[in-house]
Amino acid sequence: MQKTALELQIQTLPDSPGVYQYYDKDGKILYVGKAKNLKKRVSSYFNKIHDTAKTNVLVKKIVTIKHIVVPTETDALLLENNLIKTLQPRYNINLKDDKSYPWICIKKEPFSRIFSTRRMVKDGSEYFGPYTSFKTVNTILDLIKELYPLRTCNFDLSDANIKSGKFKVCLEYHIGNCKGPCEGYESLEEYQKQVNAIREILKGNFKESLKDFRKLMMDLAQQMHFEEAQKIKEKIEVLENYQSRSTIVNPRITNVDVFSIVSDESSAYVNFLQISHGSIIRSHTLEMKKKLQESDEELLELAVVELRERFQLLSKEVIVPFAVDLGENIKVTVPQLGDKKQILDLSERNAKFYRIEQLKQLQIVDPDRHANRIMAQMKKDLHLPVEPRHIECFDNSNIQGTNPVSACVVFKDGKPSKKDYRHFNIKTVEGPNDFASMEEVVYRRYKRLLDEKESLPQLIIIDGGKGQLSSALKSLDDLGLRGKISIIGIAKRLEELFYPDDPVPLYLDKKSETLKVIQHLRNEAHRFGITHHRDRRSKGALNSSIESIPGIGEKTMLALIQHFKSVKRLKLATEKEISEVVGVSKAKKITDFYKSTAQ
Repeated sequence: MQKTALELQIQTLPDSPGVYQYYDKDGKILYVGKAKNLKKRVSSYFNKIHDTAKTNVLVKKIVTIKHIVVPTETDALLLENNLIKTLQPRYNINLKDDKSYPWICIKKEPFSRIFSTRRMVKDGSEYFGPYTSFKTVNTILDLIKELYPLRTCNFDLSDANIKSGKFKVCLEYHIGNCKGPCEGYESLEEYQKQVNAIREILKGNFKESLKDFRKLMMDLAQQMHFEEAQKIKEKIEVLENYQSRSTIVNPRITNVDVFSIVSDESSAYVNFLQISHGSIIRSHTLEMKKKLQESDEELLELAVVELRERFQLLSKEVIVPFAVDLGENIKVTVPQLGDKKQILDLSERNAKFYRIEQLKQLQIVDPDRHANRIMAQMKKDLHLPVEPRHIECFDNSNIQGTNPVSACVVFKDGKPSKKDYRHFNIKTVEGPNDFASMEEVVYRRYKRLLDEKESLPQLIIIDGGKGQLSSALKSLDDLGLRGKISIIGIAKRLEELFYPDDPVPLYLDKKSETLKVIQHLRNEAHRFGITHHRDRRSKGALNSSIESIPGIGEKTMLALIQHFKSVKRLKLATEKEISEVVGVSKAKKITDFYKSTAQ
């Protein structure tokens, strides 16, 4: 049955945390929700009749589903909150700004205070968060208080006020929670070092703080101050167990547009995130069909201009993965580290998920087009003269040198063609010799195809390194097929691809579809070869076992092998079960023999 567009969208959603958005036929936003698993959560809306009429009406109106993938459930919760406030969907509870999530503020002032707040004041102060609860914020502030003695008063600690003796130390100083900067007992420089360390902790960077604390602990221990050293050790343990806040939103990144691109042979996918006052308020992915093998730089420039015009974006800064020319009035940022890089990575992740979903839908709706795309990609990635519509892969199997066999599996249009799989029992090689075995089976395979005038593959894959590849090449030379069929070897350890007469291996991206097809071929060849090897060993063991039974001839032995398949099954069989295959008298001889050998 033909799937609807909505069913396809649901089927190809990722099993990741994120936020989903429902739209009606007119493109109006209906609902925003968060999910630990997007696919499961969204599917649940369409798999049952809901208890409330309102929810059932909502489901009937849904025509389009959009989503934004995020790293964690916490990020999904925060993003959902931002989008509900910005988009105000009809079926969501109306969120008011006075219910904002809490932040941690590093106040811009001499001897900075650090405290929690729901309001952000644009006075140059730094804000970290938001956090999903005040419990989390209080835990972090307690951690900071335990690690670093900072002031809690709201005095104006200007240099003039301190020198004039305007303030006196309070109880916090006497109990060791503050070092008394108000009376000049602590310098601004020393205080600021602590603030810088706290700033890094709030960002999730603990290395320097841990390093400083460990050094201090060792110094105190060497000076025999064991109680103080123990206190520092406890601080180190607290810091090591602390989990950093979510980084999905950062108030210092304001009124910025983020663009990333993911492309393949036929298409490019550009994801756009709009950041306003430190929050993601919009996400959109644009698919672009390639016409003339355009570069990612060309496509991204086109997409940025198109999306800025479509959504009427007026930001003066864009974040992109590489430099693009957008004119003099727009600041182009290519981040390498920090919060901007994390947001760029998030955008790229959404572009990749979108591409995967589109390809899944294409595979369901138009398998021929999907196969054409895979073949074009493999031709490019492997530097082949033609598309590898017919691929064959060889793998040798022997365990402790016994029953050496080889397997040949066949893929057509990127999919297994199991009717064309072939097994080979090694005939001319004594003992475990992978190189000679590979030479034999490759020769036998293509000699037969030539004799029977069957079609030859465009690509041969040898499961092994340079040695096995060289052996296979000898057979192609003997048959006059060198240069007529492309051949490569794949080494298991690093997934290196070896080419004839090229000492430098090719490494494909671990996530590339070309490598996935090659790995599928290799795994199929291994599975198919091991299965055949196991069957041969079982039959060999059964054969030798039956030959030892007095009064059992060749015909009886063949009948038993065909019926019981293994020694274990024959030994466990009752006399009656065996007699149904070979008769009563022979069944008694067999059961008596196994009883006597078991004693």
